[in-house]
Amino acid sequence: MVDWNLAVATATRLVRPGPEVSRDEARAVVAELRRHAKASEEHVRGFTRLATDAAHDTPVLVVDRAGWIRANVAGFREILRPLLDKMQQRRGGTPGGAVLGALGGKVTGVELGMLLSFLASRVLGQYETFAPATRELPAGENGGGRLLLVAPNIVHVERELDVDPHDFRLWVALHEETHRTQFTAVPWLRDHLEGEIQAFLAETDVDPMTLLERVREAAQTLAGGRPEGEEDDGGRSLVELVQSPAQREILGRLTAVMSLLEGHADFVMDGVGPAVVPTVGEIREKFQQRRAQGASRLDLALRKLLGLDAKLKQYRDGERFVRAVVDEVGMDGFNRVWTSPNTLPTRTEIAKPADWVARVHRTSES
Repeated sequence: MVDWNLAVATATRLVRPGPEVSRDEARAVVAELRRHAKASEEHVRGFTRLATDAAHDTPVLVVDRAGWIRANVAGFREILRPLLDKMQQRRGGTPGGAVLGALGGKVTGVELGMLLSFLASRVLGQYETFAPATRELPAGENGGGRLLLVAPNIVHVERELDVDPHDFRLWVALHEETHRTQFTAVPWLRDHLEGEIQAFLAETDVDPMTLLERVREAAQTLAGGRPEGEEDDGGRSLVELVQSPAQREILGRLTAVMSLLEGHADFVMDGVGPAVVPTVGEIREKFQQRRAQGASRLDLALRKLLGLDAKLKQYRDGERFVRAVVDEVGMDGFNRVWTSPNTLPTRTEIAKPADWVARVHRTSES
């Protein structure tokens, strides 16, 4: 259904070149990001009071844009395998299905590559939760996760914002290390998320060509806008366009969890920042302005179609939730959120933190 190798080749060929840096400067940036990632472990764990152990540790990789592309294609293959197998079986049962499947895989590979080339120049860092296990990284020991820091994108943004590069690199590392700490300190979290995603995919009962058309829409938007004569779909994202009622329930839970994780990372980044990042106030202000302004109309249209605008909202809503709960019951009280899937906030509770406090704290105390 997807030619993954072609997706990687297409994205690598189309991705924008990174900022101009000398070989020595590039080496210095990579080395500094590695130092900051290591230092961030102590900062984040001390602030959050989340303890990790070596059995659940995961690696930190500093990558370029092509490395980010390869890593994410590997993750997509892993998490989408059950859905694509299901679609392949359906296609194989139709006349000419094998031939159409091969051709469709090439087309989808090119179009997925186009999308990845767009995203690869924008991501500063990412905790890749569903990285496939390898011989060096067995799933039973580290859950298959890994932290990626995308060096050229970090350099690009620090120059664009005109902020202190050393402070900015540490600031980014603090946010991404928080995600790494979330998953290494809470071992059940990865399996819970994977279960929710697989439940979402299992509910997908969409014709393969319909799903491929949605990918094509995104690629066409990237290439220059909505095809002539096509009606507006109301700006819904790809995820929203294939939802069933059961999927909407699952997506509501996933949205709440992602809001929690992103908001917690922003909260920790700002909480730790003043003590270790001298210019954190300037960085935060300029970065927030950049988030709010977005980029070109093309960027904004594609963000909407892919659902990336919802991710920006998750940062804001999740950070407000975490701050309100910590103000009410302290960090140790907030950390009850990591006890089990039952103590994760619902989508409604993200918007009403007092409801989560009442459910988790007052119920257990009574």
